[in-house]
Amino acid sequence: MSGHLRPIKLDSYKPLRELVCENIRQAIIDGTFSPGERLMEIQLADEMGVSRTPVREAIRKLELEGLVIMIPRKGAQVARITEKNLRDVIEIRTVLEEFAAVLACERIDQSGLHDLRQAHEDFIRSVENGDILDIVDKDETFHDTIFRATNNDRLISIINNLREQFYRYRMEYLKEPGTHKLLLKEHEAIYSALKKHDKAEAGSAIRIHIENQRRSIISSLRDAGRITEQV
Repeated sequence: MSGHLRPIKLDSYKPLRELVCENIRQAIIDGTFSPGERLMEIQLADEMGVSRTPVREAIRKLELEGLVIMIPRKGAQVARITEKNLRDVIEIRTVLEEFAAVLACERIDQSGLHDLRQAHEDFIRSVENGDILDIVDKDETFHDTIFRATNNDRLISIINNLREQFYRYRMEYLKEPGTHKLLLKEHEAIYSALKKHDKAEAGSAIRIHIENQRRSIISSLRDAGRITEQV
């Protein structure tokens, strides 16, 4: 494990421990660190140019987020993707996003619809360009636009607290080019339902959208031998 992480810039306004945590978290969710890979405090600290203390604090926080696990006598390692973990995340995401879509149907205005259309068009251009990190970012922006349209700060806060876990699986799904054409159709269906303020149609479009992601992720990870059936 070497050369994974960029050095920390100490001129940021954020606390050092937060910068270190963000750096390691990003390396996990974008696949730089593989599931099951050991995280060595000394090496991580050397790569980022920091002491071991903020690294240790970051690993503890990432353990609470479910991205890292501690193995007795072995230390920290990136949490493996299990079917149960995936199911848990997908179930929560489905409930939250379906609720958000229904609320957005009630509350979205013309400005919100314009922002959602713009987010969808930005996603289309991103898919055409083929930059996976930008595709993931633009997909996240599309969904964030729906969340903002709910005008429910508590709901947005809950979703934000689960963002890293959602992002990990979003990355697994979107890095497969074969999913993009279907995803564009699903985004168009979600936008259409919100434009019509049709709650039932919006809820259904979201459920189908997320269920298709679940099936695709499991199939892809099984084919690659990167998922376990741990319960």
